[in-house]
Amino acid sequence: MTTSPPPAYPPSAYPPHPDGLPVGDTWLPAPGRRAVVFPYDGSEIARAPVGDDVLARQAVEHAAGLRKRVGALPAHTRRHVLGEVAAALTDALPELVELLVLETGKPRVDCDIEMLRTVATWQAAADEVAHLHGETVPLDLQPSGEGLFGFWTRRPVGVVVGIAGFNYPVLLASHKIAPALAAGCPVIIKPAPATPLATLRLVQLVRERLAAAGAPVGAVQLVTGGEEVGRALTTHPEVAAVSFTGSAAVGHRIARDAAPRKVILELGSNAALVVAADADLDAAADAVVRGGYYASGQACISVQRVVAVAAVAAALEEKIARRLRTVAVGDPRDPATRVSALIDEAATERVTDWVHRARAAGARLVAGGDREGRCLTPTLLADVPDGQPAWDEEIFGPVVCLRAVPDLETAYDVVNASRYGLHAAVFTRDLGAAFRAVEELEAGGVVINEVPGYRSDIAPYGGVKDSGIGREGPRFAIGELTVTRMAVVRP
Repeated sequence: MTTSPPPAYPPSAYPPHPDGLPVGDTWLPAPGRRAVVFPYDGSEIARAPVGDDVLARQAVEHAAGLRKRVGALPAHTRRHVLGEVAAALTDALPELVELLVLETGKPRVDCDIEMLRTVATWQAAADEVAHLHGETVPLDLQPSGEGLFGFWTRRPVGVVVGIAGFNYPVLLASHKIAPALAAGCPVIIKPAPATPLATLRLVQLVRERLAAAGAPVGAVQLVTGGEEVGRALTTHPEVAAVSFTGSAAVGHRIARDAAPRKVILELGSNAALVVAADADLDAAADAVVRGGYYASGQACISVQRVVAVAAVAAALEEKIARRLRTVAVGDPRDPATRVSALIDEAATERVTDWVHRARAAGARLVAGGDREGRCLTPTLLADVPDGQPAWDEEIFGPVVCLRAVPDLETAYDVVNASRYGLHAAVFTRDLGAAFRAVEELEAGGVVINEVPGYRSDIAPYGGVKDSGIGREGPRFAIGELTVTRMAVVRP
């Protein structure tokens, strides 16, 4: 179903912040500009500043100079700043949602959710400051420890570089900036080249709250740019940790380039939803449609593979296909839209090619497979064979693949055969089967009777295998961005 686009409206006056890039204690002129376009119709909405490797190195050197000062900020100051940013983001929600819709092309409903989750992330980071402490160690459990007093604390790791993906730019940046500040680390964020606008506004709000609290504004910096900027940031000897969200291929390269620095990698996936023979099929079909096509499929834990026990696979397929006819495709500014254009034409062509290749290899097109303007219609493929990228890789588009298997044990084996392991879901009424899934599925998160895309921003989040290493969520990211320091005292 195609929605009628609302009347066009211009973006808010841009930029709402000083021109240039927030590097050091001010906004420095950028050596270049880049058009930011509205993916739905290709119109230019702004010309954003683009940095280079010189600015990137300058940002790292400034952060290194502030490392001790930021690390010494009192806990009450860090907690206050984080809470004030949450309040500022709440006030700026309409403006930031508008920017997100225009620069990502993501449906408004998904941009609303992104900003609500962003506020929750900053609030949670503020709360976690109070829990950043250590404990005593009973050294006299060994004879050599008699008369000694031991304790450990958590200390900031140092300069942090955060690199965010294009699909949830403000939320992903916040999952790097907020824990870094909570831990007492200066941080430099690099947004995706296609989506810098809302993140620039976020950083402005953060720096304003740092200044108001008497903290150094250079504790948070932002440098835009391409691969040369990323390499300058991740390989600089003063950087202690790199947190990256994006594709597996880029994440692996960053890990190699950044060594021996610590890396936290949230990488790709092809999330599976398993449907047992005893499952509520209506609930499972609703979950596939709700969880497979939100953000136009451009989410690392959206449903990509549905693995259904053969006894219910045909009925499930029919229920999903019927529901897909009601999914609204069109202008992302329309509140009714659920699927819109992908980030650019290259992404659209890649997804289209993968669908064509799957069909040529024997897959059956159940629904979709068309284009409406720049938008791909929600697509359901059945019987995609192994070896096809639509099944093996992360498609990052509005495509779901359905496969029938003999039993639940085979379903778990099929899920685990993937090189990815971020999130997976199982629909079943059998508590034993649910707990077997939690034990057996090789994924960072296992969700029972809900979409694999369910993510709480206060819970640990991350993957195994090629889906990454380390965990996000403020409490767990703060742990990643601190180091244990053991103290031994002989009174």
